[in-house]
Amino acid sequence: MDLFQAAADDASAAHAPLAVRMRPRTLDEVVGQDHLLVPGSPLRRLVDGDGGVAGPASLILWGPPGAGKTTLAYLVSSATGREFTELSAVNAGVKEVRAVLEGARRRSGMSGRQTVLFIDEVHRFSKTQQDALLPAVENRVVTLVAATTENPYFSIISPLLSRSLLLTLAPLDDAGVEEVVRRAVLDARGLAGAVTVTDAAMAHLVRVAGGDARRALTALEAGAGAALAVGETALDVETLERAVDRAALRYDRDGDQHYDVISAFIKSLRGSDVDAALHYLARMIEAGEDPRFIARRLVILASEDVGLADPSALPVAVAAAEAVALVGMPEGRINLAQAVIHLALAPKSNAVVMAVEAALDDVRRGLAGPVPPYLRDAHYKAAGQIGHGRGYVYPHDVPGAVAAQQYAPDVVAGRTYYRPTRYGAEARLADLWDTVRALVRGSQKS
Repeated sequence: MDLFQAAADDASAAHAPLAVRMRPRTLDEVVGQDHLLVPGSPLRRLVDGDGGVAGPASLILWGPPGAGKTTLAYLVSSATGREFTELSAVNAGVKEVRAVLEGARRRSGMSGRQTVLFIDEVHRFSKTQQDALLPAVENRVVTLVAATTENPYFSIISPLLSRSLLLTLAPLDDAGVEEVVRRAVLDARGLAGAVTVTDAAMAHLVRVAGGDARRALTALEAGAGAALAVGETALDVETLERAVDRAALRYDRDGDQHYDVISAFIKSLRGSDVDAALHYLARMIEAGEDPRFIARRLVILASEDVGLADPSALPVAVAAAEAVALVGMPEGRINLAQAVIHLALAPKSNAVVMAVEAALDDVRRGLAGPVPPYLRDAHYKAAGQIGHGRGYVYPHDVPGAVAAQQYAPDVVAGRTYYRPTRYGAEARLADLWDTVRALVRGSQKS
């Protein structure tokens, strides 16, 4: 009996975990990966038996936990009628890899039956282990289906990556998780309608899952078991909290809690209270708030409330946003926390936002006079004939590279928008701007 058949038998067994029993049996049962399942897609062609003709027969599945990587591997094997062999990169070495490949060669030679080799967490394989796969993958002795939660461009060797088709799985959104849960509640393979789930409990299951279908089904199974044990057929949020040992936060991403918590978060950062800011960050993460939303607010705060008092604040916030996009959650929580601590402890200045708002206010009130002729574009042939560029002082031609000349239109000449504070690094900029402004405006009327 091959491993897929064993897995199928396990999935049908009443004692198997709910997540195993509810594993999709066809591509049409897979939730949340519509971009991979459209007619004519590489995955469809491979499952339909056309993968060897239409493109690379081996797959690398990249996505977060619980997105369906293992499920897709089983489906590729079952739909194509191939032998299914599974290795875990956690405990398999080069010896085990070579033994599997040799078995695949013998099987192909004796019966012509091809082998699907599924390697979970392939990013844990060393370069030597990955190199050992190359000949078999290139010669299609095996159809490799490798799963990884890490960026394959960093964790998988280029030759193996180039010989495989990379498919990126998306985390399940809330609707996808809810669909998986509702299916498990009603399906004969699942709870067969033995319990119902209240709206509040469903919302809590979705939050607990964090986009991971397996986690949602594990929590559902625990909660349903707790309810049935006391003779209840309705799974409510209180029973679910006890079963999964995780409090149900009051947090509506479209309601008051969303706006109240993010407001308190920003105000705690602005007020330099690291611990309060981390508390609100934790509440948002635990409630399943979009980490990209949190990161965007940090980028805004870095300029609005820290500004040039700490010039490193904006690069730190932007780096955190990029890190969240690169590694995802839950690891991204660490990048967000680092940025939160940095921004909370940074010296504060709102001089940047006050400066741009003052300039915008003048422009909106109509204070936008003509550009002085000597500052106008003088690159085209007739520009000099109409005085463009005539009289412009090139700063690099004067000592200190600061020329005394009027840059602003007459209507706002002498206006001061940027008023630096004396906090942090901006104190040095305040002295510098006082000196430079006096030099630049030396020829202007005050």
